Order: sequence, then C-alpha cells, then structure tokens
Amino acid sequence: MNSLSEIEKLIKIISKLPGLGPKSAKRIILKLINNRSEIMDPLSKSLLDVYDNVLRCKSCGMLKSNQAKCKNCEILNTNNEKICVVENIADQWAISTSEIYKGYFHVLGGTISNFNNENKENFLIDSLILTVKKFKIDEVILATSSTIEGQTTAFYINDSLKKLGVKITKLAQGIPIGGEIESLDDGTLISAFKNRKKIENI
Repeated sequence: MNSLSEIEKLIKIISKLPGLGPKSAKRIILKLINNRSEIMDPLSKSLLDVYDNVLRCKSCGMLKSNQAKCKNCEILNTNNEKICVVENIADQWAISTSEIYKGYFHVLGGTISNFNNENKENFLIDSLILTVKKFKIDEVILATSSTIEGQTTAFYINDSLKKLGVKITKLAQGIPIGGEIESLDDGTLISAFKNRKKIENI
C-alpha cells in the first residue's frame, strides 16, 4: 500500500476501535475505497449524522437525539420501581436483547478506575443518587461486570446509596469471575437476573 498521509491517518483512527488493529484497519479501508458509492459515501454521511444529532443523556447516560427528550428518562414517569445500573451502552444493549429486564437503565459510562479528577463528570454516580432520591426508587440492580473494576464500582455505589434505604441487589449466578456483561449469552444473563441477591453491608 502506498504511504498516503490520508490513509495512514485513517489507519490510526480505525485501529483504535475495539477488536481492530492496523491489519484489520487496512482491509477495512481498502473495502471502503473499492466501494465508494455503495459503502464509503453512505457511511460518511451516517457518521456525520450521528456526530451532529446523537449525544449522551446527562441524567441517565443513554444515547438520545439532541432534538428530543430522552426516552429512557421518560420511563421514570410511569415505571420508577427499579433502576438497572450498567457500565456502558453495550451492556445495556445486551440486557435489553435478552428481554429479562424492561425498564429504566442508568449507564455509568465506565468504572471507577476509568475516571480521574479531570473527567469524573462523565461518570454518572451523582445523577444516579439524585434519581433514586427524586423518584423514591424501590430497587437498584447493579449489573456491573465481575471484573475487579466492576466489583469495585458496585461496592462504591452500594456505599453511596445505602443511607437512602433503597434495596440494592447485584447480579448473581451465571457470571464468571472476570466476565463482562456485553459478552454473556441470553441464558446466562437471565440466570444472573433471576438469582440476583440483596447486597448487605459490605
């Protein structure tokens, strides 16, 4: 491949995507170049459209249109009994696909270890506490991963909420140590939800 600056820049950008490296990025770029009208043109327009019109809700962390109210937040007006707390959008998609839980989600945006003092405003713990207080939530389901980071985050949330008197549960059986929510099959997720346990003093 000729060393064109535009190509090299694109390789570096695509290589940052999950599961992709320089070799995969090069194959993707060649596919795009060889299919300008069928793939590259609509892809570039779609990316621009998403960039301009889709953002993260500052209250719940879900994706929303910048021209409309957050559909997830509107759930609280009719169903505010439970909150399912997940680390990221991919986890929320996995749980929604399994259909074991249908209700309000709160997307943290990562784990405690991902955030420092400079970007901690993107980690939506404070808004979770405010939502629990405002809507008098009955149960907070912690659907964080069974990694060290996920468990640490769950313990931190439990400590932050326990004074509010809300029931706090954690997904139980079916999640292997070190397992991430988004990689689990539907059967495992269903088992984890059905067997979730109340978190006592930890």
